[in-house]
Amino acid sequence: MNKNEILILCIIILSSCGEKIQKVKPTVESITESIYASGVIKSKNQYDVFANANGIIIDVFVTEGDSIKKGQRILSISNTVQLLNKENALLAADFANVKSNQDKLNEAKASIQLCDYKLKNDSGLYFRQLSLWQQQIGTKVELEQRALNYESSKNAYRTSILKYNDLKRQIYFSAAQSKNNLSISSQTANDFIVKSNIDGVVYSLAKLKGESVGIQTPLAIIGDSRYFVLEMQVDEFDILKIKKDLNVIVTLESYKNKVFNARVTKINPIMNERTRTFLVEAEFLNQPELLYPNITFEASIVVQTKANTLLIPRVYVLNDSLVIKYKHDTVKVLTGLKDYKKIEIISGITAKDELVNPLQ
Repeated sequence: MNKNEILILCIIILSSCGEKIQKVKPTVESITESIYASGVIKSKNQYDVFANANGIIIDVFVTEGDSIKKGQRILSISNTVQLLNKENALLAADFANVKSNQDKLNEAKASIQLCDYKLKNDSGLYFRQLSLWQQQIGTKVELEQRALNYESSKNAYRTSILKYNDLKRQIYFSAAQSKNNLSISSQTANDFIVKSNIDGVVYSLAKLKGESVGIQTPLAIIGDSRYFVLEMQVDEFDILKIKKDLNVIVTLESYKNKVFNARVTKINPIMNERTRTFLVEAEFLNQPELLYPNITFEASIVVQTKANTLLIPRVYVLNDSLVIKYKHDTVKVLTGLKDYKKIEIISGITAKDELVNPLQ
């Protein structure tokens, strides 16, 4: 014991002289160490609804309190220009699809067939003329003319095939590109219809028909009406004691004189620098019949429990390490678990010792 502790104890002892001394004996009981936390209840999967486009609300399809299905419309935003763009994209897709351009492909195929026929004909004429020339029949001019026609037909045939293949590539490319443009335009048009991401309840609507909205404007709050999450703020001093699946004792202002059990399900790993707290989530084990988002609660997160433990009132311990026996003997003790009222004594005194309140 250092000099300061001795001085404090002397002052306490002297100040208690002449007064009736309060004594207490340690008791053997169970003790539960818990951490206090407070917070608000949130609907499971609760989220703020935002639009993907700017505009004016032209229709609202739900009201606050309505049940809603995933994919169901919440509201629509004016999109006249986008609808025209979609119609233009549809026209372009119809114009560019392969079926609409089949006549061009058939015409190119017919050109190939014609060139092939002419090539075969000019080939036959050339080789016949060549055979006659080898027999010294005919003139060289006639042979050269047949050879020129034959080469010209070969080039025309190759060119017709290249043109067909090029036309086919262009048509298929334009058809695919137009189809993609139509999909993009359709998707963009869908951005003007705000839909629900979950099955749940519309808890809040922030905008009305005729009001302008932007992509950063919250439009509604939607959440699951069946399941709720307890969001607690735990001080940084206590966060290292918190583990998943710890038991949580919950009291609600909305349910007076009732206690509910929950368990820790998530620990947010980053501290709020402003409040110096961590967000811890829990879920009910025995959920109340009726709940709403943002209901406040108080909770005790049970860290550990010990049975048959030597306990004394916390006010009888100075600096969590010193106690005063009835005859004013100061004893150093080793403490363990503690709750709001009592503290565990691991060593230093026994259940037979009588203790004096140092603050008496």
